[in-house]
Amino acid sequence: MKHTITALALTTLAAAASAQSAAAPAGLSYNRVTVSRQGQNNTLSASTFLGSSNVLATLGAVRNQYGEAVTSYSLGYVFKNVAAGIDATVSVGSGDADNNSAVSVNLRRALGEVVSGLEIAVGYSYQQGAGAAANVDSFSAELSYNINKTWSVAYGITDTKSLAQTNTVSVRYNF
Repeated sequence: MKHTITALALTTLAAAASAQSAAAPAGLSYNRVTVSRQGQNNTLSASTFLGSSNVLATLGAVRNQYGEAVTSYSLGYVFKNVAAGIDATVSVGSGDADNNSAVSVNLRRALGEVVSGLEIAVGYSYQQGAGAAANVDSFSAELSYNINKTWSVAYGITDTKSLAQTNTVSVRYNF
């Protein structure tokens, strides 16, 4: 009887530990495809980690209000859990149609303690270009809700010193 209770207790503990690790959250998803609408512009972008590293590659295509197609790309490094569950991404890449290059920093955190599936992100981007669009600073904030592990929706605001504030609505497929 003594051994039966011990074996039963160990089996129960092992099953509970196994169930707990299976239900643990996987963290923020960076492997995703996003469809966005910002003002008159439609954007399709895809981001993924390269291999098992923290190097994040992003490729985007924008159809702007004039019907022009513009592609962009970036490579970044994700510093996971730098403080209080915040992930920091530092990236460099191409700018938009008027700018040659961009450097950005993005901070992202899950807000599961407030509402399960809620995320917040804030960012800063500096784009270097020529002419009227030279050297554009922009700040952004986004609130995202993960409907499930695969789909999420987001609303963001971008404020640029030289341009008006823009709003973005996004739908994401996480893979």
